[in-house]
Amino acid sequence: MAKTSDWLPTKRMELIVMVRNWIAILIAEIRTAWGIPQAQFTELEQIYTAADELLQKAQSNERSPVITEQCKEAFDALIAKMRFFKAHYFLVPPLGNADLVNLGFTPHDPHPTPSGDPTAEATVETFLVGRHELGIRIVYVSGNPDDKANKGFRVWYKVVPVGGEPVSSPKELSESFYTRRKKDIVIFDYEDSGKTAFIAVQIENGGKKGPWGPLVSAIIP
Repeated sequence: MAKTSDWLPTKRMELIVMVRNWIAILIAEIRTAWGIPQAQFTELEQIYTAADELLQKAQSNERSPVITEQCKEAFDALIAKMRFFKAHYFLVPPLGNADLVNLGFTPHDPHPTPSGDPTAEATVETFLVGRHELGIRIVYVSGNPDDKANKGFRVWYKVVPVGGEPVSSPKELSESFYTRRKKDIVIFDYEDSGKTAFIAVQIENGGKKGPWGPLVSAIIP
């Protein structure tokens, strides 16, 4: 599972912390003011509790392939509920900037700074983070890193099984996510351990992409 590409936190523990904060904020008066039904809030609490408990098991000596899959399913449900809450309650009616910051969001900038086409080239250096996780450090190969057009990154990747045909061109990479971080994490599925991840980066700005960076590969731990 690759990291999410928008407002969602990168790591599962960060998701747990965010929802825990939401639950603390959404006292009865706030729920009423924001039009959140009690049933929906109760469901959020239940999904959060299940995900929190399974994450603790997955990080303990109880971990097994079954618990790992249950944990994945629990967090899929948690992410879906978080997206639902944001779309249906946190943005309708629009909250004030202070509310958005309190919920862990970045207030919308109504006056974005215009920038041009991306021209820089970047690559990644990989490092180990944990089981099924590869850290990536984005490094500029050419171009001006201070140019606002060169500040976003489209990270492309593909997992190749042991003995499989290696990737020979970045254009063969099939999955991607967008990030503005120069240091990030790609989280793979449990069964991807031991396989090879091929990765390449394109600078991206407003949907416009720059040249491909070099193709790199790493063994998924």
